[in-house]
Amino acid sequence: MQPFALNYARPAAQSESTTPYVYDSGRQLNVLSDGRIAAHDLALLRELGTTTSTAGSKTHFDD
Repeated sequence: MQPFALNYARPAAQSESTTPYVYDSGRQLNVLSDGRIAAHDLALLRELGTTTSTAGSKTHFDD
């Protein structure tokens, strides 16, 4: 028997946007190109809502 949800499941759409920050493994934070911590940039947080870290879990958020 196939679960009902599998009849309607679709692959996630690929996002063509780029993030204005990268993960710095030494500091274990997302940083902007100028070295500032991404979570301290209020304009960026207003635009994106969060700076999701790609280190390990996709559900980890920088505070």
